[in-house]
Amino acid sequence: MKQSSTPRVCRDNSFTSNQPQKARLRIVLFLLAIPLLLALSLLFGPSGIGLPDMNSPAGGAILSLRYSRLLMGMMTGAALSASGVVFQALLRNPLAEPYVLGVSGGAGLGATISILAGSSVILSLSLPVVAFVSAVLTLMVVYGIARQGSSGQPSVYSLILSGVIVSSICSSIIMFMVSTASVEGLHNVIWWMLGSLQPVSTGQQLLSLGLIVSALFGIWLLSPRLNALALGREMAHYQGVHADLIIVSGLLCATLLAATAVSLSGMIGFVGLIVPHVMRALFGPDNRRLVPLSALGGGTFLVLCDAVARTLMAPVEIPVGVVTALAGGPFFLIILQRRMKQAWIA
Repeated sequence: MKQSSTPRVCRDNSFTSNQPQKARLRIVLFLLAIPLLLALSLLFGPSGIGLPDMNSPAGGAILSLRYSRLLMGMMTGAALSASGVVFQALLRNPLAEPYVLGVSGGAGLGATISILAGSSVILSLSLPVVAFVSAVLTLMVVYGIARQGSSGQPSVYSLILSGVIVSSICSSIIMFMVSTASVEGLHNVIWWMLGSLQPVSTGQQLLSLGLIVSALFGIWLLSPRLNALALGREMAHYQGVHADLIIVSGLLCATLLAATAVSLSGMIGFVGLIVPHVMRALFGPDNRRLVPLSALGGGTFLVLCDAVARTLMAPVEIPVGVVTALAGGPFFLIILQRRMKQAWIA
């Protein structure tokens, strides 16, 4: 008899086989709410609340710009949220997100080099490529440092500590480059670092969309194995899961998502932390559902944050990264406080 390649623990996963009726109803309501929230975001902008006058060229241009920002927000938010789901699953740490492992810092350093060197102006497609290569190299450095002194695979805590250190070094290098840059380069990098959903070129959007969809599909294929890894490496091994292969594949897909998001919209923090937690609380920890729902939720969350950012102090626009940081900072502290009470960290 032919044996299925899917681990048994994944096929018999109680998260889905005994799915409560209420959870299904929540999913339906969530999917119905998304288009309504996205349509609502189109009504907000520096020019006022409501749809612009479609009979005027200016009104058409304003609505087109809002559509473009909606697309940028959906791509960036989906990439950051799905990346956070994978990092939290692989590290088995609820505080893990692209910034913790230094992935976003490495991608930011590559993107900064590309912007200051002018290559992003000459060839816009170079920005996501340089960001991804820089993020992968950073991840390799983090992994190499974490393995020092360990006989086998690095521990979760050594990975996180190495990520924080490498991320700090990348940030310091970025600050040095910014401090020695020209006025024009300084303005471009600072505005990009604050996080913005200003539309990029069509070529970069199409390339980024292709990379994000490919990485999301790869993560979705890995999601049953991620469920098995939640039980620990040893249990996953007994269920037929090649833990090392799944971890490396998952890290590469998550790194690709984070690097693409950074190259698109700059350093936008906490989306990869807030959204996976909220989605997990609403729909459960099964990664087969959590990955696509978090992608949709992350995109919608960032679009709504952008609507707030461009409306709150209109006509002055607040960088969307500031809005997500103001929402994510307290959220991070609440999670940390709860974990400390449970003696998760000492």
